Amino acid sequence: MASAAEQLAANMNWGVLAKATDLKKRIWFTLWALIVYRIGTYIPLPGIDPQVMADIFAQQQGGVLGMFDMFAGGALGRMTIFALNIMPYISASIIMQLMTAVSPSLEQMKKEGEAGRKKINQYTRYLTVIIAALQAYGIALGMEGMTSTAGPAVADPGLFFRFTTVTTLVGGTLFLMWLGEQITARGVGNGISLIIFAGIVANLPGALVGVLELMRTGALAPLLGVGLLVMAVAVIAFIVFIERAQRRILIQYPKRQMGNRMMGGESSHLPLKINTPGVIPPIFASSLLLLPMTAAGFSAGQGPEWLATITALLGRGQPLYLGLYASLIMFFAFFYTAIVFNPADTADNLKRYGGFIPGIRPGKNTADYLDYVLTRLTMVGSLYLIFISILPELLISRLAVPFYFGGTSLLIVVTVTMDTVAQVQSHLLAHQYEGLIKKSKLRGKKR
Repeated sequence: MASAAEQLAANMNWGVLAKATDLKKRIWFTLWALIVYRIGTYIPLPGIDPQVMADIFAQQQGGVLGMFDMFAGGALGRMTIFALNIMPYISASIIMQLMTAVSPSLEQMKKEGEAGRKKINQYTRYLTVIIAALQAYGIALGMEGMTSTAGPAVADPGLFFRFTTVTTLVGGTLFLMWLGEQITARGVGNGISLIIFAGIVANLPGALVGVLELMRTGALAPLLGVGLLVMAVAVIAFIVFIERAQRRILIQYPKRQMGNRMMGGESSHLPLKINTPGVIPPIFASSLLLLPMTAAGFSAGQGPEWLATITALLGRGQPLYLGLYASLIMFFAFFYTAIVFNPADTADNLKRYGGFIPGIRPGKNTADYLDYVLTRLTMVGSLYLIFISILPELLISRLAVPFYFGGTSLLIVVTVTMDTVAQVQSHLLAHQYEGLIKKSKLRGKKR
């Protein structure tokens, strides 16, 4: 049976959207916020030569920095005020969630409700400033030693340049963090995810035009180009299928007599998604890989020998990079699932309300059963995330595909689109309910 949201989506028309005034305001606010973000990705840092930076980055974009430039919407390659994008905030969130799992004081703070959550968010912001400052200072030092055939990247290196670069990059990250929070509160969808989504989508038209041009000139085999398009459609369908897939555990409630009536006895289900953590593990893994690779990528060939060795081993398609990426994705898949779903708490809640899983004793046995099922689902989900994330690395390194297709970018685009559409449907459903309530009140007054 279709849900209320699905029924509404089937009957949706432009007239319903035109009457939802609050939803239209939220959509316009989201669009204008994303436009402001895209404008900022074209404002260069003070004191650098953008053309020299573009030449230098073109030589290094085949490595891991190219993937992070995709997340930043090209801001890293152009070295603009949003070059760090929102990645320092994501790294800070990772560290705070890890600390919450191991620190009793932070865990207690998390259980305090809204007040504790605000304190943890404040600590996350402070940590974001520290991480962004360290990354910005490393970028400033790396740019001072960069040169190309057109000349040096920095016109006047020194302490003042480092100070302005750190201040600008940290300010850009904090502005994006604030902008993402505003989109979440006053717009539609998750602000942080939409900022990354906008950066990825902005590069898609250029990548498509580049592939068509390569096919026209013969640099890319037409059969391979058509195969990539077919594979893109198949991967998108596969992602949608897995993201909507659920394991439904039957929950039975006993009958009880209240007065002369028998109450209860109905059955329900507990939905467990195959990919419970969603797109979080690939983003977390990518942001952690960015920490050591920011300095290594920009200092390649000019730093110590061990740094050049690490840069070579962490190149695109290299076994060490693929192994680290896959291991981090699997770790964060299990870690984030353990944070968002606690089998013991779920079993206690079922026992408190009289619910039970047929054939499983309430209490500890139910918790063990849920943990067993969730572990198997998380293993399948993590392997799915690894496959989707490693796919573009293999295409680029083995088949020489000239653009970054699939992987984390495609997963983010599909997942964020599905979540945003679901939120739009929920807003329309709420608007429809409000209209029904107003009509019922007016009819009550007439009577």
